Amino acid sequence: MTTKTIKASAAGTFAPVLFAVVLGLGVITLTGHVQASALHDAAHDVRHATGFPCH
Repeated sequence: MTTKTIKASAAGTFAPVLFAVVLGLGVITLTGHVQASALHDAAHDVRHATGFPCH
């Protein structure tokens, strides 16, 4: 039985990691600057929209 190994290129693995880091930092930055009541209301609305009871 022969198995083939696939080597990932550095560019092929770097782009998704960079995207995840930028997205994560963006989320942290935005949530750090928004008021707590706005975050609560957004989470509350999402729970209702997806059908999860929250009260």
